[in-house]
Amino acid sequence: MTSTLYRHGVVHSPADPFAEAVVVEDGTIVWIGSDDTADGMVDRADEVVDLDGALVAPAFVDAHVHVLETALALDGVALTPEAGVRSLADALDAVHRAAQVHDAGAGLPILGHGWDEQEWPEGRAPTREELDRAAGGAPVYLARVDVHSAVVSSSLAAAAGLAGLPGWDDDGRVERDAHHAARTLARDVEPARRGALYRRALQAAAAAGIVAVHENSAPFVDTREGLAQLLAMTADAESGLPLVVGYRGELCVTSDDAHALLEAVPGLTGIGGDLNVDGSIGSRTAALRTPYADAVPGAEHPAGVLHLTAEQISNHLGAVTRAGLQAGFHIIGDRAMDEFMLGLGVAVDVEGVDAIRGAGHRIEHAEMIDAHALASLVLLGVRLSVQPAFDAAWGGPDGMYARRLGAGRAAALNPLADLAAAGIPLAFGSDAPVTPFDPWGAVRAAVTHHESDQRISARAAFRAHTRGGWRAAGLDHTGAGEIRLGAPAHLALWRAEHLAVQVAHPRVSGWSADPRAGTPLLPDLEPGAPEPRCVRTVRSGIVIHDELD
Repeated sequence: MTSTLYRHGVVHSPADPFAEAVVVEDGTIVWIGSDDTADGMVDRADEVVDLDGALVAPAFVDAHVHVLETALALDGVALTPEAGVRSLADALDAVHRAAQVHDAGAGLPILGHGWDEQEWPEGRAPTREELDRAAGGAPVYLARVDVHSAVVSSSLAAAAGLAGLPGWDDDGRVERDAHHAARTLARDVEPARRGALYRRALQAAAAAGIVAVHENSAPFVDTREGLAQLLAMTADAESGLPLVVGYRGELCVTSDDAHALLEAVPGLTGIGGDLNVDGSIGSRTAALRTPYADAVPGAEHPAGVLHLTAEQISNHLGAVTRAGLQAGFHIIGDRAMDEFMLGLGVAVDVEGVDAIRGAGHRIEHAEMIDAHALASLVLLGVRLSVQPAFDAAWGGPDGMYARRLGAGRAAALNPLADLAAAGIPLAFGSDAPVTPFDPWGAVRAAVTHHESDQRISARAAFRAHTRGGWRAAGLDHTGAGEIRLGAPAHLALWRAEHLAVQVAHPRVSGWSADPRAGTPLLPDLEPGAPEPRCVRTVRSGIVIHDELD
C-alpha cells in the first residue's frame, strides 16, 4: 500500500470547496481537507508533495481523438500558420525541405497536415503537379486541417490506385472513397513504429493534463490490429500513459458482426465514432439540407454527401444495441442529422425505447442540430461528443463557417448553451489532430463562444471536459472525473497565475464569485490571461507526466 499527500495547494472539489490538501492511497482518493490537518499526516505518507499554491483538479478526458494520426501529424510536415506556413508558396517550400531529407528507400510517403486554403492569399490548395515538382517525385499526402480531404502527388496516387475512385480529381485533390484509399496507404505503419507513434501522441496528451482519450478508430484511420495494440498497451496505469477508451467505426448489420468485431478487438467500448454519416464543412462534404453558400460552380455534390442511409443507421443501432455496446456516428450537417433521426426512429420501433435509451448511444460533433432533433435525442438518452475549439477556429461572422454556409446558418452551429440547457450529456474533445490537445482552450472556447447566447459557464465546460468524458463512455460509476472520497485518483496539477470563479453571461447558470459561497476555483481564462501549465498528471495514483520543481 502506497500513499501520497499533496498539500499547500488549492483542491478543486465540490465535496470540500475550501480543501488545500488531498491524500491518494493505492490509486484512490482517501482524504480531502485543510493544511492544518494534513500537517499531522506527513509521517504516515510515503510521498509528500508541496504544491506551493498549485491547483489540484480532476484530470481532463479528451472524448474524440485519433492517436495514430495525431502522432503522424506531430512527426510530419506542419502546414499551419503556427508553423510559419501562411501561403501556398510556404507550403510547397515546406514540402521541398522535407523531400531533401526524405529517405526514399524506406518506402514511406512525405506526410503533412493542417493546410487551409482559405487562410492563404492564393485561395487554393496545391496541385498534384506542384507537389511532384516540390518533392522531386516522392510520394506525398497532405491532409487538409479537417482531415476530410487531402492533396496527393502522382506517385502516391498511382500506388494507392486513386484515379477513377469517387472523390478523385485530376489535380490531386481527394475526397470520399479516394481520400479513404489515400489515407489508408499513408497510415500503413509497421507494428514497432506504430507503438512508438502511439506513445508519442499519448505523452503529448498527458502533458496537457489529459488522463484518458476516446480513440475514434476506423478502417481508413487505423487497423483493427493497431487499435487492439493501442488498447492493450494502455490498459494498465503502470504503462505510464493515459487510458485509451476504444471505439471502432465499422458498420454492422447483425449482432454477429458486432460480436466478431469485439472478438477481434478485445476491450472495445463502442462500435462507432468515426462511422461517418457525412463529412466536414471545411471540405464541403458535410451533408446539408441546402447547398453550400460558396459551392464550386458545377460541383457534383453542392450540398455535400451522405455516406450512410437511414436503413444502414437503423441496422447498425439495432445490431450494436443487441450486442450490449454503444453505437456512435460522425454527424455534422443538418441533412446528415435528419438521416440519423430517421434511422434512430426505426431502431426504436424495432428494439424498443428502453433498449435504445439504455445503450447510451452517442453522436460525434453534432454541429447542426435543431430543436426537434435535440428533444428526441434527450428522450432517447443519446450522448454528444462535441468540440468547442471548432467554434473558436472557424466561427464568427468572418470565419470559415460563415463563408461556407452564410451568416445565418453559421450562427446556429455548435449551440452549446442549448445543448446544456436541454440536459443532454456533453463530453468535450479536440478531434486531434484537427485541433491540438488543449483542454483549457476548449473550456475557454465554450465560455467565449462567438454567439453570446450559446456560451456556457466555465464550471459547466470544465465538467464536460472531465466527468463528461467518463460519462459518455459509461465509465462514471466509479466517481471518475471528481475529487471526492473513494474516487479514482485521476488528477492534474496546474500552475496558474490567477484562480477565479467566472462571472457568467446573463443567460448562463450563475455561480457566486463570493469566496464564502465555496464555489470551486478554476484558472482565469479571460483573454490575455497567462495559460495554465500542467506540472503533473496522475492516473489512478500513478504519475504519467511530471514537471514539478
